[in-house]
Amino acid sequence: MAFMNMNGTVAPFNREGTCRMKRDQFNFFHELRVRYAEVDSQGIVFNAHYLTYFDTTITEYMRNIKYDYHTLVSKRGLDFHLVKSTVEYLKPIGFDELLEIGISAYRIGKSSLTWSLGIFKKGAPECLAKGEIVWVCSQVGTNKSHPLPEDLVQLLTEWEKP
Repeated sequence: MAFMNMNGTVAPFNREGTCRMKRDQFNFFHELRVRYAEVDSQGIVFNAHYLTYFDTTITEYMRNIKYDYHTLVSKRGLDFHLVKSTVEYLKPIGFDELLEIGISAYRIGKSSLTWSLGIFKKGAPECLAKGEIVWVCSQVGTNKSHPLPEDLVQLLTEWEKP
């Protein structure tokens, strides 16, 4: 049984968390090349860099949908707390490989936002790594959750339409 996200599209993970990650499940990709400083002595990307790749992709996604994160913090007094991050390493990624990182707003809650991400070699169908990032919106300085901004929800909903 497929698990549907809020927009009625098939989610990259089912209820049991099993991967269904395919390139065509993402509307946005960020491209990057693995730099020498990101690989370990085995010549593969050091595990901590995957979260940097995910964070960079989220930033580029927000830029692409024209959402002004800086104004959210400086003028509206809201920010996001990272409350969960997972990475599953499926295949090794080496130095100088050209990657495409797909991202989807997988679940949009009242105050939380779950991102689904997949890493692919450029133009290739096989998922090399997958992850999930969960943010909770909060009022700056209070550490208390706050409803997601309506303008962000609207942008995400429009962008994630099938």
